[in-house]
Amino acid sequence: MQINHVCHIGLLLLTMGSMGVPDEASAQAEVASVPPAVSPAVVPTPAITPPHAFTAADAEAWLDGYMPYALRSGDVAGAVVVLVKDNQVLLGKGYGYADVEKRIPVSSASTLFRWGSVSKLFTWTAVMQLVEAGKIDLDADVNQYIDFRIPPREGKPITMRNVMTHTAGFEERLTGLIGVEGDAVVPLGDFLKRYIPERVYSPAETPAYSNYAAALAGYIVARVSQTPFDDYMDEHLFRPLQMSNSTFRQPLPESLKPKISKGYQAASLPAKPFEIVGPAPAGSLSSTADDMAHFMIAHLQNGRYGSNQILRPDTAAQMHGTSLTILPRVNRMLLGFYENNYNGHRVISHGGDTQWFHSELNLFINDGAGLLVSMNSTGKDGAAQGVRSTLFHEFADRYFPAPAPDGKVDEKAAAEHAGMIAGRYIGSRRFESSFMSLLNIISETKVIDNGDGTIGVSSIVSPSGVPERWLE
Repeated sequence: MQINHVCHIGLLLLTMGSMGVPDEASAQAEVASVPPAVSPAVVPTPAITPPHAFTAADAEAWLDGYMPYALRSGDVAGAVVVLVKDNQVLLGKGYGYADVEKRIPVSSASTLFRWGSVSKLFTWTAVMQLVEAGKIDLDADVNQYIDFRIPPREGKPITMRNVMTHTAGFEERLTGLIGVEGDAVVPLGDFLKRYIPERVYSPAETPAYSNYAAALAGYIVARVSQTPFDDYMDEHLFRPLQMSNSTFRQPLPESLKPKISKGYQAASLPAKPFEIVGPAPAGSLSSTADDMAHFMIAHLQNGRYGSNQILRPDTAAQMHGTSLTILPRVNRMLLGFYENNYNGHRVISHGGDTQWFHSELNLFINDGAGLLVSMNSTGKDGAAQGVRSTLFHEFADRYFPAPAPDGKVDEKAAAEHAGMIAGRYIGSRRFESSFMSLLNIISETKVIDNGDGTIGVSSIVSPSGVPERWLE
């Protein structure tokens, strides 16, 4: 079933890219209303005009027209955007403020942002380095790499492939997920042993996004390499990628503290303390946008940045191209990345949310292009989510528009199919063993048959607040 719009039905199956939040009210919002970062491989509205020239001048003019207004209207303090083209940075630019009170502007070169679950891409890349070295087997029981035991479910152990494709079967957990600077930082191994989630699915059967699983992967990286996780990232990723303003360490090293952006609920409210991510390999990265561009370029060049090769080309191709197909014709999980295909172009991506920072990295992997955005505020009514989603779609429509569709579904079939998909859905990423499971009932997503062959989704509206409609 192809849908003639930008359809985020992937929410019904898998919510990607969010670290989660530590209180019940925020958790409800997380489960119920955060737009997903995956979308089906769909054919959007046909392009009416040819693509704009993807140049620094055109892109800067477009961004300067969109970002300042979007931030002001959304009550977002600051943002940073980086565009990559042909293995180099085309444009990196900050908007708004890293510190509202002191009026310190955002800089793509010198302002550190918190990247949330975009951090996982670094952890997954480290895993693939060790797969390449023959030290990790993607299909072996992960228990052979750790010093505690995760029991099988229905006789099936968890593998690293399950971990990387979010099919380990863990329930959602918020305990220990995010704190603030001054809280004790629990060592990674202790965190993993203390907070093992319940298993609610058999491995390899149901995608259910898991911060715990990503943290487990980071712990395996540390144990297999016999190197502390932070040191491993410094030596094997940040150094060869020349990412001198990047770290997973919490709290920040003294040399980086003056560069970190403040985080905000909204620009009009006081700044928040530095966040401490419990499962650090799943989301503790602090980095500048310019540093992050080096990582993007490396993946666009099959593991190479400058003269350094962080992955062999065949390993990078394996990471980018090994897909988990559970539902055909829907965007799939890869080994760490997920598909975000759009306008007929292949896009591999990851989003990231802490409580206050909201980010997304997209690589147009066959076009040699990339888009990275991060905001340091949630904004009015969660505005940051809509800003980054609109930015991606407007970017793709401007520079990589869709070809005209080669046919249409007749009205009778469209109406029949709309009736078939309509109903109530709960996310596979959910709470199961705690009182938080009550949220599963109140956070249902409704797919609505509009009666004219189109469908709507209860939680998805346009940037202007109008319910979106999809026509097959």
